[in-house]
Amino acid sequence: MTFVRSTPAERGRAALGAAALTAALGYALVAGLALHGGASPGEALQLFDIGPEPPPLPRERLAPHRTPSERRAGKASPPNLRSEPIEIVAPVPVVPLPTPPPVVAAPIPGVGAAPTAGNADVPGPGTGAGGEGEGRGSGGEGDGSGDGGAETPPRWVRGELRDSDYPETAADAGVGGTVGVRYLVWTDGRVRECDITHSSGSPELDATTCRLIQQRFRFRPSRDARGRPVPAVIVENHSWVFQREPATTPARPRRRFGWP
Repeated sequence: MTFVRSTPAERGRAALGAAALTAALGYALVAGLALHGGASPGEALQLFDIGPEPPPLPRERLAPHRTPSERRAGKASPPNLRSEPIEIVAPVPVVPLPTPPPVVAAPIPGVGAAPTAGNADVPGPGTGAGGEGEGRGSGGEGDGSGDGGAETPPRWVRGELRDSDYPETAADAGVGGTVGVRYLVWTDGRVRECDITHSSGSPELDATTCRLIQQRFRFRPSRDARGRPVPAVIVENHSWVFQREPATTPARPRRRFGWP
């Protein structure tokens, strides 16, 4: 490659030319702005009125051209059927309500204060519970007159019928006999519900026997397998025997009472 070295005179002429060109461009720019200046504020803002827009032209509607048909017009259809309600109504079904089973009450109320104590003869909800009722039968663990389960029978403590208890009317008439009784020994050892099972033939002797048994007889109550006192029924006979003294002694009637 070939290089040409410039002289100082040549470099000076080039610098003057560049300066002259720059000055010419600046003058041209200033002169152009002076000739074409912007408008004054008064001339830039001008007010004028704008009128309303003209109404739109009405749209022309073209009626369709109808060609008459040569066919005859059809007749109207017959009236349709109208729905009417049926007068026959199905009867309301009768739903029978279930009849609750009858509650059989025990003749003797239950003993104890446990939540299951009661006199129901079947198990079920509520405070009553079956299985150990105090009936008058002798099966299982009932409190009847028979030999039931592991219960201990009542034990006599005190009370008796004496010869002096013989009714005067029966003694004067010479009436005697055997009275069959059935009475209930309650849990407190007292006698309740004395009944005559066999009459002596004298209503006075029968009534006296039951009355004195209820007033005087006391027992240790019967107990079940758990040691609880339970009612018990006792069946026994009492005999009223009337005897007179031999003829060698003054006629004085003797009255004797016995337990056969």
